[in-house]
Amino acid sequence: MAKKRIHWLDAAKGFLMILVVLGHYPHDMPFPLIQYIYWFHMPAFFLLSGIFFKEVHSLKDAKGSLTKRFMQLLFPYFFFLIAITTVRYSIELATLNFDWRWYAEDFLKIFVGGRFARGAYGVIWFITTLYFSYVIFTFLTLYTKRYTQWVILALLYTIAHIQSFWAMDVVGGAPDEASQTIPMLWNLDVAFIAVVYFAIGSYLKTFWLEVPHKVGVAGIAVTTIAVVVDKIGWIDYHLSLKFLRYNHFFLDLIIPIAMILSFVWIFQLLASKFEMKPMQVIEKHSIAIMYLHIFTYMILNDYFLLGPIGFTVAGIVFPILASIAIQKLIPHGEVLLGNISRFYVTKKRVSKSNG
Repeated sequence: MAKKRIHWLDAAKGFLMILVVLGHYPHDMPFPLIQYIYWFHMPAFFLLSGIFFKEVHSLKDAKGSLTKRFMQLLFPYFFFLIAITTVRYSIELATLNFDWRWYAEDFLKIFVGGRFARGAYGVIWFITTLYFSYVIFTFLTLYTKRYTQWVILALLYTIAHIQSFWAMDVVGGAPDEASQTIPMLWNLDVAFIAVVYFAIGSYLKTFWLEVPHKVGVAGIAVTTIAVVVDKIGWIDYHLSLKFLRYNHFFLDLIIPIAMILSFVWIFQLLASKFEMKPMQVIEKHSIAIMYLHIFTYMILNDYFLLGPIGFTVAGIVFPILASIAIQKLIPHGEVLLGNISRFYVTKKRVSKSNG
């Protein structure tokens, strides 16, 4: 039996994907909207992913679960990396760039990924961090009791903030440059804080699936207060998981969680009145949108001057068209987009027939 979709959640994730695209708009806007988007949108992805986490009770089940997640997350990762890199290098060769050192340096950054991969690869850190968060939480819940899990998660959260303090306050300077003074493959260290948001989604999944009205209103109140005190200068709050910019130990839980509460509650209310199908369509093609929206801008920027709205629309529409083309034109193209449901159904049928 197919799993029943949670429509408000699909719509919410679709809107989050719009915020991801808008958050990468490369020019200034009159209102610091992007700063507030970054306060919560990536923690929200990790937290909402945690809602669907299922505990395993044996090493065999853990291997099966993580293999499935690998196929869902890292198949698209490698596919889009190869596709984007092939196009980029073809353009470079066409413009007579034959400097092997340029290709070697560029390829190394792509291989290391995370905060070191920039430009068209600016979002790939999220996938590897999410997968490693799955790995950490899977083994935490498999081998330790709930109290021990909390202690370890608190320790990881503390380590993450010590690392951030070193990069942001000791090294200093621009966050993207400061964070790169700490070498790490695939931004796996960011999973130390990401898994905490993930765990909050998993531990409280029943709560998140139906946020009480009073709690939703409280979340809006805390969010409003946070924006006001930031605007008047009482706090200077920024959050960027990719670049290790989470150096406010308590606020990095209070503000993102309050905003996620508000966001989830609002979408649950909207879902009771509207279907929000456009948001669900965006969520359906979110993998392609995530990987291709920056690359789309890099291609179109040579021909069009895009403002925030044009940038966002182009970063959604063109990747959706690419997603449809991949599914229509490439055999088993849906697997390259992380949809492995048919693969698993076929595998189960074969196993039963052999039995």
